[in-house]
Amino acid sequence: MNRRELLAAIGAASLAYAAPTHSAPKKVLKYAHFQPARMDQPKHAAAMAFKEYVEKATGGSIEVEIFPAGQFGKDQPTMEAVKLGTLEMAVAHDGAIATVYKPIGILGIPFLYENHEHAWRVYDSAWREGLSDDMIRKQGIRLLGLADNGLRHFTNSLRPIHAPADMRGMKIRIQPSPVFKILVESLGASPSAIPWAELPAALQQGVVDGQENGVTNILAASLYQYQKYATLDGHVWSVHGYLINERFYQGLTPTERAAVDEGTKKAIAIHRRMTAEQDLNAKPILEKVGMEVTELAPAQVAEFRKLAQPPVRAWAEKEIGKEYVQDLFQAIEKMARP
Repeated sequence: MNRRELLAAIGAASLAYAAPTHSAPKKVLKYAHFQPARMDQPKHAAAMAFKEYVEKATGGSIEVEIFPAGQFGKDQPTMEAVKLGTLEMAVAHDGAIATVYKPIGILGIPFLYENHEHAWRVYDSAWREGLSDDMIRKQGIRLLGLADNGLRHFTNSLRPIHAPADMRGMKIRIQPSPVFKILVESLGASPSAIPWAELPAALQQGVVDGQENGVTNILAASLYQYQKYATLDGHVWSVHGYLINERFYQGLTPTERAAVDEGTKKAIAIHRRMTAEQDLNAKPILEKVGMEVTELAPAQVAEFRKLAQPPVRAWAEKEIGKEYVQDLFQAIEKMARP
């Protein structure tokens, strides 16, 4: 090999060594939720399904990291992290969402739907898309979808509740939301806003006499250890919102966005099915863990609705906006039948 050939070979080798790789860097999607990391928990089972689908559908270009059990902090810190983009995605209950987006509070208006299917038709309608668009404009957070947080029921450590009069004088824990404050006050009880993570200790120490939650959360936090009585009034169809930072979402390729959208649909389907099964079997489930369960007849439920829905709706119209409440009730009426 002469000198010219040697220099050419060295140059080619140098170029080959220095040539950059053109593979795109992997995108990490941090996904937080508040339930324990157990597959009997709807949020976690749904999260694992999302992770499996998205990573496979994107060929690994998105890596999903699951952070269960409130690892990103309590309600507001988690939501602020999604807003800032330090957390890409979260599945959060309506009380947590309300810390950054007040209009979600309209879903706390009691006794809205006929059954689970009616609620799901509303959640999957153009109404939800409009709410998402509003959330994007105001907070930079996209509402990908809504799943169930369980039909909310009252539990307490004092006595069975058959009518609103039985709640007089009770101290009831509520999530940090004005809607639930008015709801509990309208029924004659005294509300106390306590973050979810602090609820078991508050019940154990007698800070409050009772609380209101779905079966899923009663089991997840073992609240039955401190609560003897459950009343299946189903006052609120509580929700979990599937939320993603909008800048992160728009930074995905079309294929990646489609994978996230489809993965969310699959996760929500699992989440809804698991929660609904618990709702529909609430009495035997809660009796099995030692609670005394009171089921209400339609006329008894109507007594609760008569007292609770008007003041909560009036508050929502005044403080959140009539247009938000009217849009929701129009969707409820429109989706009353398949």
